[in-house]
Amino acid sequence: MEAKPRLDRDARREAILDVAAEVFLEEGFDAASMSTIAARVGGSKSTLYNYFKSKEEIFVAHIERYCSWQREAMFQLLDEGADLRSALTHLGQRYLTNVLSDRNMSHFRLIVAAAERSPDLGRAFYEAGPLRGAQILGDFLSRMKAEGRIEIDDPVAAAHQFIGLCQNRLLKARLVNYVGEPTPETIHAEVNAAVRTFMAAFAPD
Repeated sequence: MEAKPRLDRDARREAILDVAAEVFLEEGFDAASMSTIAARVGGSKSTLYNYFKSKEEIFVAHIERYCSWQREAMFQLLDEGADLRSALTHLGQRYLTNVLSDRNMSHFRLIVAAAERSPDLGRAFYEAGPLRGAQILGDFLSRMKAEGRIEIDDPVAAAHQFIGLCQNRLLKARLVNYVGEPTPETIHAEVNAAVRTFMAAFAPD
């Protein structure tokens, strides 16, 4: 995800978030400071405080922006008019490619560590990332249900189940650096198995 869309018209605010992201990844949330971020941006702490009241506020803004980029990269595939099996396959492949990347794993570990002491930060990530993604996929599955292409009682719960099927075998191994980034062939095999299992459970009789 090298090409990042600018979500805010204020280029200065975006520049602060770009720098803050790198500081957080390098030093961790607890060790990172407003002084370090300000120095790297090339301004004073007072300038930084004009945009963000605290380190926590910067971190939440970074989380929300990063999750927005992830959603755009993954869930736009659901609007391309493909059939259900194809849409799930394309989504699953894009999802695993992004979520299991080295950079995303670094972000995930950073957020988990920060959430240990500051649950509000973990809540901000979950609501902007995993929960929002499941809701978007749930909306798509709800449309598929209305068209008679799938039989589900709770579309959002089914969305969580599909995402879990895709990532279940590899996520923990990636989190603890037991394995490296999966190859396209591994992702293809994992997602195909997830789609087959999901369709076997929820396809109409």
